[in-house]
Amino acid sequence: MAAILAAALVAALPAFGAALAQAQLPNPENIQIGLSTDRVAITADFSGADLTIFGAVENADPLINRQGRYDVIVVLEGPAKPVVVRRKERVLGMWINLDSETFENVPSSYSVATTRAFRDIAEPKNYKQLALGADNLYIQPADTTDDPVTIAEFTAALRERKKATGLYSERIGGVQFLSANLFRAALSLAPNVPVGTHRARAFLFRNGVFVKETSAQLAIYKSGFEQTIYRFANNHAFWFGVFAVGLAMLTGWLGRIIFRRD
Repeated sequence: MAAILAAALVAALPAFGAALAQAQLPNPENIQIGLSTDRVAITADFSGADLTIFGAVENADPLINRQGRYDVIVVLEGPAKPVVVRRKERVLGMWINLDSETFENVPSSYSVATTRAFRDIAEPKNYKQLALGADNLYIQPADTTDDPVTIAEFTAALRERKKATGLYSERIGGVQFLSANLFRAALSLAPNVPVGTHRARAFLFRNGVFVKETSAQLAIYKSGFEQTIYRFANNHAFWFGVFAVGLAMLTGWLGRIIFRRD
């Protein structure tokens, strides 16, 4: 009987040792974020704004903290929509749309804030795996059988256009640690930011290695008279078109009367 108990004890020792070692390991780091507001109203005089996001790194390693080797990248991504990119060429003195490419599920806006420059946080391959950063977003063409060179040209043109209009922006140093664990991120909202549900995402890196991601939602909507017009245009598209044509004709007629020469 004693021999059986001894054998059982010897067999259980490895499992007990593994459980004890696992219990002694520190909890993995985690990241949490909270938005200064979860709703942003767009009015007629809206000229852009900054969105503040607060966050915390939980179970941070004190040594890594002292070395300043924790990095955070925060992204605000707008609702995805299909986009048609057209290329104009001059024909007989006129600019004409000759080629086009349709892309699916393109983020309508994409703002990024980081603790440091991308190159100082992690390797480029990590960003590609996470689809993190405007240049690493996967933009899917509607027709995958098109020439890859053409798709690449139109994809680059789409990114450049989004950046030129301020819809894709990047703020290096936009994330700042307020203490060992708390941080604040400032993201830009362009004047032409689209309405809809936006997603804020925070990525935690430790010594250049991705650790954890978390997210929160932000609603951007039109308010006041603009909201009334927006709803009417979406719910009654035909009558809105008739109204717009009639208003244009009335404006032209009044302008002709006011500025006519006798």
